[in-house]
Amino acid sequence: MHPVLVLVRKDFTNFFRNKAAVSLTFLVPFVMIWLFGLVFGVNRKDSGPTGIPIAVVNASTNPAAQTLIDALRAEKSFRVITTTDDAAQRPLTEADLRPLMQAAGARFRFAVVIPEDLISATQLGLHLKFFSNPRNEIETQTVNGLLQKTIFSHVPELIGQSLQARAKQFLGDTSFTRFNAALASAISTAFGGDRAEIERQIASGDFGFDQLRKAKPVDPTLRRLDTPPAAAGSNNPAPAATTTPAPAAMDVFSKIVRFETEQVVGANVKNPAATSLVGGWAIQFLLFAVSASAASLFRERDAGIFQRLLASPVTRAHILWSKFLYGVTLGLLQLVVLFLASSVLYGTEVLPHLGLLALVSVFAAAACTSFGMLLAAVSSSPEAASGLATFLIMFMSAIGGAWFPITFMPEFIQQFSKITLVYWSMEGFSAVLWAGQSFVQILPILGVLGAITAGVMSLAIWRFNRGTIFG
Repeated sequence: MHPVLVLVRKDFTNFFRNKAAVSLTFLVPFVMIWLFGLVFGVNRKDSGPTGIPIAVVNASTNPAAQTLIDALRAEKSFRVITTTDDAAQRPLTEADLRPLMQAAGARFRFAVVIPEDLISATQLGLHLKFFSNPRNEIETQTVNGLLQKTIFSHVPELIGQSLQARAKQFLGDTSFTRFNAALASAISTAFGGDRAEIERQIASGDFGFDQLRKAKPVDPTLRRLDTPPAAAGSNNPAPAATTTPAPAAMDVFSKIVRFETEQVVGANVKNPAATSLVGGWAIQFLLFAVSASAASLFRERDAGIFQRLLASPVTRAHILWSKFLYGVTLGLLQLVVLFLASSVLYGTEVLPHLGLLALVSVFAAAACTSFGMLLAAVSSSPEAASGLATFLIMFMSAIGGAWFPITFMPEFIQQFSKITLVYWSMEGFSAVLWAGQSFVQILPILGVLGAITAGVMSLAIWRFNRGTIFG
């Protein structure tokens, strides 16, 4: 066999013996492609996010309010929340929204209030309120677009109800009833249909908009007025008719619907984009740095340092806790430097929150250090530890919200997102920098990070005591 082929075979043999290299080459890309496919709905019939939690408060007695709620429930991208999360399970009120959205680990970051004057007899149009905590720009824009699409698709029939309400107030009950009866009679005579049913529909504000919205194109040669005909001699027919409302119509609807908006959290943040992103960047860099430092255990073992230390008045516990404190200190320094750099480069408000930010950073660094030590405890070599670290860090960053909103993922993955240290570290950074929360308010987040640290560190120590890293 030619020497070149022999050397090639040797390289492949060494490659397949290295499990870390094989996993980085094949397993990691496969898992990442699978995860991105789930996020962007590549293999789903209907792509897009699913299950974005949105609270809905109904303060109106008008039947149109329930129509809007049903439409929001039918939108697959939303998971509508209408009750509190306590034992009483009472309906949400507008007064509940702000404290719930400001709380750590809030159930929802968006809310729609249907006020009592949804349809007013004195003013044409609809009145709605929208509350938001726009911590992630991509998620916020998506929710705004889906909400407008859902509401505007029902605007015509609701406007019909608004017109009926104003007409009833202007004409009086008797004249209003006679007017509807005459209109129904004229429509029945001209176009057919049951007069009583037509009168009932008109009185409810249904002027046939619902049928128009659901209608499908019936003639492929029809075209919209703003679409030019096919060029002469072209083999391509004119575009088919469409029921999608024209931009001008959408603009009219947006003027008819009075949307009161309120940003509940982060309204005073100077640089929202940088403030919402810096936490994700910081935790990823911290994980890689701490994992690399934990892998130094193998280098010290191979250099015989542990044997010399254990021959002195030093125990395994001393070595492990010194490594843990070193990782926490290094992580804290790295996070503080990164946050200060974001303050200088992008104007994020770090200094006013430096104390609480440092506290969250300590807990995040402790969780990341325990993760790195567990990797060293379960790995047989620095290469294996490095490969496993790369895979887990990328996976946790992806599902933990460091790359894109977790609400863009399937709901079963969102459940796993909330058990990652990436998710809770980002929650802590956002609670301080974005929401400006107090020490008492961030205690639940610190408690979760502390529990993760204790659990992972206990498992790492158990593995170290049964492993061979100390000889």
